[in-house]
Amino acid sequence: QVQLVESGGGLVQAEGSLRLSCAASRIIFSICAMGWYRQAPGKQRELVASITRDGRTNYADSVKGRFTISRDNAKNTVYLQMNSLKPEDTAVYYCAAEITIATMTNPNYWGKGTLVTVSS
Repeated sequence: QVQLVESGGGLVQAEGSLRLSCAASRIIFSICAMGWYRQAPGKQRELVASITRDGRTNYADSVKGRFTISRDNAKNTVYLQMNSLKPEDTAVYYCAAEITIATMTNPNYWGKGTLVTVSS
């Protein structure tokens, strides 16, 4: 069974920072694009950022310039550095993986999610 294990969520004040981490197995990490989605209360799940196997990144317009996705292939871990957080960033953040050499569009695997709460 594929496991994506997220960590790093929590409560932060507006304009603060958090870093999310997601660890995967070596095999999954080597064949998958990785990404982060989020789901706020009453809203649909949306893509926040993704990174291909060779490091190309893609971001939602709402987080460009504030969030940075990266991957450490030696540690089989993907990160989401979130700066200048806003209350509207409050959501459950999910790590995702898709078996593809291209940009993530339809994940095959999901983590259980980690809650990020941004207070005003």
